[in-house]
Amino acid sequence: MSIPAFAALWFLPFVLPICFYVAFTDLRDMLIKNHAVVALAVIFAIVGLFVLPPWSTQWTSLTIWSFSVTLPPYVWHLLHIVTVLILGILFNAAGVLGAGDAKFMAAASPFVWSGDWVLVMFILAATTLAAFVTHRLAMYTALRNVAPNWESWNRKKHFPMGLPLGGSLAIYLILGTVYGS
Repeated sequence: MSIPAFAALWFLPFVLPICFYVAFTDLRDMLIKNHAVVALAVIFAIVGLFVLPPWSTQWTSLTIWSFSVTLPPYVWHLLHIVTVLILGILFNAAGVLGAGDAKFMAAASPFVWSGDWVLVMFILAATTLAAFVTHRLAMYTALRNVAPNWESWNRKKHFPMGLPLGGSLAIYLILGTVYGS
């Protein structure tokens, strides 16, 4: 994994409660709350300054045709937010995912190291499949009585993506603490 183990270890205690909260509120209300998304972005902005201090890390370059930009890794990770948010808005406009899902993915994106995107896609695919099957099975069993008023039970054509999105970020950071560089 590209993420340094120490970075994952620093981020995990702050991010994990938000991941659980996002999964819970999306199951209960079919809504990812804006304050959770903002908190996730603020956590990276603050903790990231200590994990990837711009003044002491080697700057990296990106060259497209004749245009070259050199920035510290902290800033590149912050730019992930903008890139993923733009893609999320496009997917939301196409009806592929909800606006809250797009915002959460954008806020979660700086926590993912560029070399780990393929791994994160596999984690997301696995957690989405597991969450979908588990949610649908629970919907038609007595488990539904544990939380009978959840909005996600009543939406047959929609699925609360906060469950696999939050789970994927949590799993990625947990794996990063164990297998990180």
